[in-house]
Parts: sequence; C-alpha cells; structure tokens
Amino acid sequence: MNFSEDFLHYVWQFKSFDHFDLKTADGQNLKVIYQGFLNKNAGPDFNQAKIEIAKTVWVGNVEIHLKSSDWLKHHHQTDMAYENVILHVVYEHDVEISRTDGSIVPVLILKNRIANELIEKYENLYLSLNDFPCAAQIGSVDQLIINTFLSRTLIERFEQKTHSLFESLEETKGNWDEIFYQFIARNFGFKVNALPFELLAKAIPQQIFRKHKNNQQQIEALIFGTAGFLNHHFEEEYPNQLKSEFNFLQKKYKIRSIEVSNWKFMRMRPQNFPTLRLAQFAALILNSNHLFSKIIEIKDTGELRHLFENLPVNPYWKEHYHFHKMAIGVNTQIGKKSVENILLNTVALFLFAYGKHTGTQSYINRAIILLESLPAEKNAITDKFIEAGVGIDSAFSSQAILQLKKHYCDQKKCLSCGIGIRLLKSKL
Repeated sequence: MNFSEDFLHYVWQFKSFDHFDLKTADGQNLKVIYQGFLNKNAGPDFNQAKIEIAKTVWVGNVEIHLKSSDWLKHHHQTDMAYENVILHVVYEHDVEISRTDGSIVPVLILKNRIANELIEKYENLYLSLNDFPCAAQIGSVDQLIINTFLSRTLIERFEQKTHSLFESLEETKGNWDEIFYQFIARNFGFKVNALPFELLAKAIPQQIFRKHKNNQQQIEALIFGTAGFLNHHFEEEYPNQLKSEFNFLQKKYKIRSIEVSNWKFMRMRPQNFPTLRLAQFAALILNSNHLFSKIIEIKDTGELRHLFENLPVNPYWKEHYHFHKMAIGVNTQIGKKSVENILLNTVALFLFAYGKHTGTQSYINRAIILLESLPAEKNAITDKFIEAGVGIDSAFSSQAILQLKKHYCDQKKCLSCGIGIRLLKSKL
C-alpha cells in the first residue's frame, strides 16, 4: 500500500471506486447519494454527505482512514466533533469503531474497489523522481486545462504576497505612498542589494524628499549619504558637493546612515553596481512625486513603463560606476529587463493588493493585464516545465508556474492540483 490518506480523499471525492453492490462491513446495502464536500479545517474529512444504508437515508459527516484503527490513533473517540460521522470509509477494516453511546459507526471498505490502473497512476506521480511529479505526463494535458489551474495558482501567489504587504502597511499606518516607496526601493536592489535598499528607504521617509523635490543635488545627497557612500575624502567636485549637502541635511533631519558594508559589489556587472542603482533611484524620486498615486491612475501598461524610462540621472554617472572609479560610456538608464522586473514584482503586486484592500476589481484586472503584457521569466524552473511541454508565454504564466512548483509539486500535492487530477482521470 504505497498511497496516502489524501489518495483515499481523492477516490471518495470523485467517486473513483467500484460502486457495484455496495455494502457496509457488516453486510448492509449502501448507496452514496452525495459524498459531501471536503473539509479543509479541523473535524471530519467530508461534511454534509448523504448516504442510504438499508433503505434509511442519513445526512452527516464522513471520515476517511487507511485503516479503521487510525480512528483510535487520532483520538477521534474523545472528540465530540466525530459523533455525527455517518460513515467511516477505510482501505482496510481492522477494528470496529463505536460512538460514545455504544452505536457502531458504519464502515465502507475500499480495498478491492479501487482500480489497479488508478493506483498505478497515483504511484507514478507520487513516487516520481523527476524535477516535478508529472514531468513525464504533463505534456499530454490540454494547455487549456493547465492554464485554468495556473490562473488559480497565480491568484494564490499574489494573495500570499498581499498578506505580507498588508502587514507592512500596518507599520506605516495605512500610508500606501510610503509602503510603495519602501517596496520599490527594495526592488531596486534586485535581490543582492534588496536589504540595504529597504534599510535606506526606512531611514529616509518619503516626506523628506517631498521637501526637496525640486533640488536634484539635495535628493542625491540624501540618498548617497544615507547609503553610507559619502564618508570619504573625494578629489572630484560632485561627490564633495553631495557630502557638504548631506552634512547639513543629516543634522537637520537627524538621519542615521547605514553601514556601507551592507552594499554588495562582488561578482556583479558594473551596470548593476548599487552606486548606479542609487543614482537611478534618486532620479526616479526626482521625476515622480507621489509615485503610487500615479500608478493607480495610469491604465495603459505602456505608460507604466515610461515611469521608469528616460530618468534624469546625473551626468556624472555617464563616466562612473563608483565615486572612485572612472568608466567610459556608462548606460545610466534602467535596462528593459530591470523595468519589467519592477513592473512584475512591485507595480502589479500593488495594483492587486490595492484592489483587494478597496474591493475594486478593476485594479485586480489591471494587475493581471499587466502580467499578461510582460514576457515570461526565464529560469531553471520555467525551463523544466517548457521542456516537459508546458506553454509559458507571459509573466502571468511564469509566476503561476513558480507557485505551482513550490506549493504543489515540491510538496507532492498532486491530488490538490487540477493538472494532477486530470492525469489521474485520464486513460493510461
């Protein structure tokens, strides 16, 4: 017996067992009128089931176990929630179970009623050593069926991220502009420098920038000074000007700089150096006051892209990657892929979250449309699914695949997956 209790849940839920001449363990005629609905909370496995035993119709709960004795192992005999169980469905019946009033709980034995073909298909999934359980079979599933389930996993992914976002929102007392500023800052770190960017955003509240929104040098001084990059002697005029400005602003606002050692440069292309990212971030702040308000007003995905393009980055950075390192022909603009990363990980998320928070479906729809307009992410996980025959044509699909892999495939939840269920129902 190489299957789990979850497999029996599937068998019962989809009536995937032989119904001919059904009888209880003690020989009474049995008819399943309605198997009930799966209970994902504490208590019996299926609720509001309807069955007929010896011409008497019963409505109540159904409990499912591999063996009857599991009832005792799980201590259901001391839990009043199980007093209304009208049928105990088991693979093997090894002990009689009684309610507290002494009445016997009727038992349906599924052993010899589940097709070997179905068990074999389940074992092929569950015991698979591939990158994901159905890697060898998923190519045979209609793409429409796959896409339908991916829509569900995409929503699950964004709802999980939204929950985390709402926790951060509470810290800012519901200030959407401020929390968006913090998230966009973290996104500018692109994983490697996400944490110091987040620390930077929390060290300088957005309201300080608003007081200096028309002064590029002061905004740049605030950013590079708080980031810890101005604690040196410089030969060039530009960094010395920033240092002078920051010395004044730091005292005025009581700003505490973060340790410059937080920033990572090793094994990075100069185009991704945090110093250049900080210059781009300063240009974004200078260019886009009340950025979140603009985001929720703009309905065209092309216009959303434009918010992060052609930023007024200081000309100094056309010849530098760092304050102490000269360079030639530096591209000071955020690359196309980086813009798409920001749109995917921050802008789309906030549109979705704001829609959830306000109960406005149009914002959620705009988040989905934005994801569908962005190219699919290319990584080791999406590559494996594409090799297996799955079509991944947008960021909507690739994000959904990442959720599928982490929360279904890696946890062997094939019986909770629409794709896995389809494979179990299909012919070998």
